[in-house]
Amino acid sequence: MTLASAALLLFLIIDPFGNMVTFNSLLSGLAQRRQVIIVLRESLIAFAILMLFLFTGRWLLVFLGLRESTLSISGGIILFLIAIGMVFPRKSVMAPEPGESDGEPLVVPLAIPMIAGPSCIAALLLMASKEPEKMGQWALALTLAWLASTIILTASVPLFRFLGRRGSTAIERLMGMLLVMIAVQMFLDGVKVYLAN
Repeated sequence: MTLASAALLLFLIIDPFGNMVTFNSLLSGLAQRRQVIIVLRESLIAFAILMLFLFTGRWLLVFLGLRESTLSISGGIILFLIAIGMVFPRKSVMAPEPGESDGEPLVVPLAIPMIAGPSCIAALLLMASKEPEKMGQWALALTLAWLASTIILTASVPLFRFLGRRGSTAIERLMGMLLVMIAVQMFLDGVKVYLAN
């Protein structure tokens, strides 16, 4: 996997266009400047968590006795389920109607699991375990994907107005279809490694 393909994969998994709806719903009662501050704060928290898993994940896998094939198969299944949810969206329990939420969200659900979700963590663990010599490249790929997602989420209010709910849903479904193919490939790679061993 190259730097560009890793960054694109992580960007698709983070799914900023799909997250725009939830972010707008949760932050709609706040001033726009405060919304931007919260998005940046939550994005930074998510970035720190993802970096932590990227650099400590290999030792966690060794400690738990998990093999690369197990991670690849389970990561493919998780990614496939999330991608199916993107292609066939339904009303999220984490996206209340405007004005429903009390106070500001902290860590949950914006940082985790909206940005730093299980599929993103699984993808990072898989990259780190398959090619540990490319850790600098994976860190850069994560940074690029996170930066692009943060820019989109920071501009989510005007961007959501421009795209509308249908436009953002169409983009999310397109990203979901790409993720379905990536998830199937991840699953098949895991099965191939398992059978080879």
